[in-house]
Amino acid sequence: MALRSEHFTVYVAVTFLAAAVSNLTTGVSGAGGPKVVSLLQPYDFLYYSGVRAYYGEEWAKAAELLEKSIQTREALRRVRRQCHDECVASGTDALNKLDSEEGSMWDLWALDWIQQRAECLRFCIGRSITPAGQLPVSYDIEYEFDTRNPYNFLQVTYYKLEKLKKAASAAHTYFVANPSHLEMRNNIEKYRRMEGVTEDDFQDREMEKHWVLYDAAVQHEASSDWLQAAEKWKACLNETLWRMEECRVQCEVAPQPLPEDRGVDGVDGLFEKAAALSLSLLSCRQSCVTQVATRPGRISAQEDFLPTQLEHLHIAQFKSGDVRGAVQTLGSFLLFYPSDKDSLDNLQLYYETLGGDVESHGIQPAPEIVNYINQSLQEKRLLYFGAENLNFNFSDPDLWTPEDVVPESLRENWRAEKQKINEKIKEGDQVEEVDDSGFYAGGPVHQVGVTITMDDEVLNGTNRVVFDGVMTQKECDKILHLATVAASLGDGYRGRRSPHTPHETFEGLTVLRAVKLSQEGLVNQSDTRLLHELGERVKTLLHSYFRSPPGLFISFTHLVCRSATTENQEGRMDLSHPVHVDNCLLEPETKQCWREPPAFIHRDLSAILYLNDDFDGGELFFTKRDAKTVTARVKPSCGRLVGFSSGPVNPHGVTAVTRGRRCALALWFTKEKIYRDMEREEAEALWATDGQSVLKKDENEEEKEKEGSATAGRNARNHAPKERSRGRNVVSGSKDEL
Repeated sequence: MALRSEHFTVYVAVTFLAAAVSNLTTGVSGAGGPKVVSLLQPYDFLYYSGVRAYYGEEWAKAAELLEKSIQTREALRRVRRQCHDECVASGTDALNKLDSEEGSMWDLWALDWIQQRAECLRFCIGRSITPAGQLPVSYDIEYEFDTRNPYNFLQVTYYKLEKLKKAASAAHTYFVANPSHLEMRNNIEKYRRMEGVTEDDFQDREMEKHWVLYDAAVQHEASSDWLQAAEKWKACLNETLWRMEECRVQCEVAPQPLPEDRGVDGVDGLFEKAAALSLSLLSCRQSCVTQVATRPGRISAQEDFLPTQLEHLHIAQFKSGDVRGAVQTLGSFLLFYPSDKDSLDNLQLYYETLGGDVESHGIQPAPEIVNYINQSLQEKRLLYFGAENLNFNFSDPDLWTPEDVVPESLRENWRAEKQKINEKIKEGDQVEEVDDSGFYAGGPVHQVGVTITMDDEVLNGTNRVVFDGVMTQKECDKILHLATVAASLGDGYRGRRSPHTPHETFEGLTVLRAVKLSQEGLVNQSDTRLLHELGERVKTLLHSYFRSPPGLFISFTHLVCRSATTENQEGRMDLSHPVHVDNCLLEPETKQCWREPPAFIHRDLSAILYLNDDFDGGELFFTKRDAKTVTARVKPSCGRLVGFSSGPVNPHGVTAVTRGRRCALALWFTKEKIYRDMEREEAEALWATDGQSVLKKDENEEEKEKEGSATAGRNARNHAPKERSRGRNVVSGSKDEL
């Protein structure tokens, strides 16, 4: 790429050299001055000191130092950002002279601007941070904080200090970024059973707001709440842009090594070194796209993160009635993909919806998107110039980069890489689903009167089955009566009418609650025993049919009823339960399913036992991972049982209940004994106190549950507590339904 002039080329290079000079000068600020206690200390020193205290079992000291290291690191980033903002105007007079009559001395004026910016940053940062605190930390330390390992130590530390709420929060914060850490998962389940610990204590202390907004927007979209979806997508977009800008600022203000520190030959002169550093900083700024678009605990970023949000936003705006807003948002999307046919057709539709309003054609894309793209494209041009002429390695993080930005000499390789990505995406769309759950449909059915109505072939899937005759009409009537008498409004959802749609009400009942009500004489005890027995009946049936390993345990049992409200139900487009997967978080856009909280990752088999059919809607349906392509439907009826593996091969949802009341018994099963339904065992214990027979329990189980898993270690190793739990070891029971 040929730039406009030699002066401009050098000016750009020196501009980025300014950031390095300012970083180097801030690294020695205040070296000869007295130590000020209030200045921020090096957070890597605080972290190492906390780890030493941890291994010395100085728990209070370890907690204080580890917390201080986390707080100091965050405070350091805030100070750098504040100083960046304060020093933006520094040297402006000198910079303006570059375009004046005095611009013949452009190099001196540029250096004048650099020195003034460096002096401002040096003074500003030196007010808040010690000289040692301004030095760069090692890559090892950055890795420790990026993987949230300080919370791994804090989890055990707070457990030792008997601060269980803080221990639960630290454990959850660590686990969000390390979802495959099985022992931490077990620790979290143990904390759930401890006295005084509630679900509200499992807070992610490093929560990234743009992902919270993203997930909320997807949920509102799935429920066809387009007004709320549009608001959340807009907030998510703004938060994403802010986080990208914050990341880019840190690239400029955080300490950067000079080119010779990167192994570049020392024979290079000022311009070569300035160019090398400027390219490194530009590459850092471009990488912010990947950083912001990568969820904690995941390796790869979500492709086209900004364009995807714009695409969702304009659809939500159009469906909520904000057509002019949809035009602006779609115009912003077209800046990324100007020739996208579907988007151009939608734009024409939006214009027609506005009645051919001439002014609508003058609606401009969002200014912040225009600025973002212009800046990003100029950075890409400079980086590709460096890749072509200065032997700089650059990996473009975006799929939307226009071909004309890439130099002709690099386009062949660029096209080849892009073709590989497209082929990989196509292969991902066409790949056959493989169920690695360990279940294999087609086993024997021993229960008299039970018949297989639909199998994998009829249901167009893997490990899916429908049985009829699992209950008699009399048994259905008894459980329906129990639900009418005892079910609680909004059970499991804090009294909400429905967790998924405002057009239905929701009632639920657990086995434990039913037993307690029967002891108080409020419900029939035989009905309660039947509710409990149905779980065992379904487990026996599915255990045989899916050829399950010996250890299959009921994880949760929930009697649920959903009723259509009395308001007008015509034209409903929402679902009674949006498409989801039971043990992982489904992303329809990427067709990925992430096995991490808040999904119920311990669930292995799912089942729903229907009680009635005197209602409209409420059909269970299976889809592909796109959450749109329906592969099978099941209509409810008394005694009909649907069973399927809980993993990503079986996304499913429930159509809207538009009339009447749909009741069913939802059950989940697990292969891990630690995740068995403790509420069922508590119910059995209550029966035992009344002298009634209960299922036999492992006498040593309670002791086993109280034991921790292992000693603590470094770098994301196990930090599970060895000591016994102080709590009652009773799972509170998270609610869900099918």
